[in-house]
Amino acid sequence: MATTLTTTEEISKLRGGTWKIDTAHASAQFVARHLMVTKVRGRFSGITGTIRIDEEDPLKSSVEALIPTASVDTGEQTRDGHLRSADFFDSESFPDMRFVSTGVAQAEGNTFVLNGELTIRGTTRPVSLELELLGVIEDPKFGLRAGFSGSTELDRTDFGLTWNAALEAGGVVVGDRVKVEIEVEAIKDAEGA
Repeated sequence: MATTLTTTEEISKLRGGTWKIDTAHASAQFVARHLMVTKVRGRFSGITGTIRIDEEDPLKSSVEALIPTASVDTGEQTRDGHLRSADFFDSESFPDMRFVSTGVAQAEGNTFVLNGELTIRGTTRPVSLELELLGVIEDPKFGLRAGFSGSTELDRTDFGLTWNAALEAGGVVVGDRVKVEIEVEAIKDAEGA
């Protein structure tokens, strides 16, 4: 496996330096089972963070991001309030989830494995994201931008999100496994900014 990310045209456009996550164009979506028979989808917005690209060896690049827990939106206010409560994210005590990368490995072409540590409710666990560089564009109005898409699957109970209730017919109200998808647009910081 090569130690540099110069195998495609898009990767070669990804210049070294600091990139800021564009909060208006970043989100984290999730899917969890409900009552063992359906899936509930939700999202978090307001994501902030920094991506540092190492131009000499892009596999030494790093990511740090914050996801506001109070931004959770499943399209149903009562459920969202419950998710913000101490039963789940406890947004008052733990306003953010935090991701800090620990390493990057190239998988194939524009795809990578981004390893890191995710902290939810004060509990930190290792996670690996399948990451794809969607593209890089330089625009006079919007600057140099890059798009990334990531996905992983978590066990929510690993992070202290253990609330549940048994069903009379068997099973539980909320499944433990949660699928997560991250969409991020990042803006290259101007030199000296």
